[in-house]
Amino acid sequence: MSLIDRLQLDIPLIQAPMAGVSTPALAAAVCEAGGLGSIGVGATDATGARAMIDAVRSRTGRPFNVNLFVHRRAKADPAREAAWLDWLAPLFARYDASPPATLGVIYKSFADDPDMLAMLLDTVPPVVSFHFGLPPGEVLSALRARGIVLMATATSLAEARAIEAAGIDAAVAQGIEAGGHRGMFDPAAPDDALGTAVLTRLLVREAGLPVVAAGGIMDGAGIAAALDLGAVAAQLGTAFVACPESAADEAYREALAGPGACHTVLTSLISGRPARALANRFTALGDRASRPPLPDYPIAYDAGKALHAAARATGEHGFGAQWAGQGAPLTRAMPAGELVRTLRRELELCRA
Repeated sequence: MSLIDRLQLDIPLIQAPMAGVSTPALAAAVCEAGGLGSIGVGATDATGARAMIDAVRSRTGRPFNVNLFVHRRAKADPAREAAWLDWLAPLFARYDASPPATLGVIYKSFADDPDMLAMLLDTVPPVVSFHFGLPPGEVLSALRARGIVLMATATSLAEARAIEAAGIDAAVAQGIEAGGHRGMFDPAAPDDALGTAVLTRLLVREAGLPVVAAGGIMDGAGIAAALDLGAVAAQLGTAFVACPESAADEAYREALAGPGACHTVLTSLISGRPARALANRFTALGDRASRPPLPDYPIAYDAGKALHAAARATGEHGFGAQWAGQGAPLTRAMPAGELVRTLRRELELCRA
């Protein structure tokens, strides 16, 4: 049975998980319209993730995807973290705030979260996907034994081969155009920064598993192009941020609809890992001289969130994590179900 048949899709479309932006309402609306809706639970604990899964199930009986972060365990470095906070201190002061006294690991990796695994084995979501790496083999075996379809992000052929060797059902080929965090297994390793088209074609030819294309795809023509490259489906994220069902705040939506959508930046400053965002005050900090080394992800994100909260309290929204891909100028604000139906019509016109 093909992956599309297993997922019961009417259109070869996956809505990207987008932790913090995707909601159960968004995921369910995509599912009901014939795509695969997704929720990202990497920014919550097992209790919060269970509530999100229950909320999706209350809205749809169709398959959906639950995405987890599998990053390497952060190494605390008090001296490095203190230097980072000192560097940010003038910005906090600008908004009449002080930086946190210390920073912590705000997101637990799935590889270190037995409670999350137990919850997944109990709730059995139809699809589970991984970002930043892969969990241990025994975890994959346990999920597979429950009949769960497994997917994982690859930004290179080497990562795709590791995904194949682990027995994962599909690789999500994340091109450099994609918004949000790069799914690199090792963010300190060289990044070939392959575009979606090249990476998709490379994995289709060289990796022995179904490939989902992701990055810069915003309309039916983009989906058609991904399928022509050999992908079995396309994953779209930025295209859904402007939907009313997403959790994006008004400032994020305004920035996405404005001229800044034409200018996305790949930055590690916000979280400690490379991620593509709309250019704003936070991304502009990369131009400042004498920047100290960043704390590990997600420790650096603790500082980034604190700075955003301090600035937002004064009405300044330029320090938010406004993740967006290079296709951002093609965004269309409409309900998620309507967007999926529009994408389906556009895809059919390309195939007519």
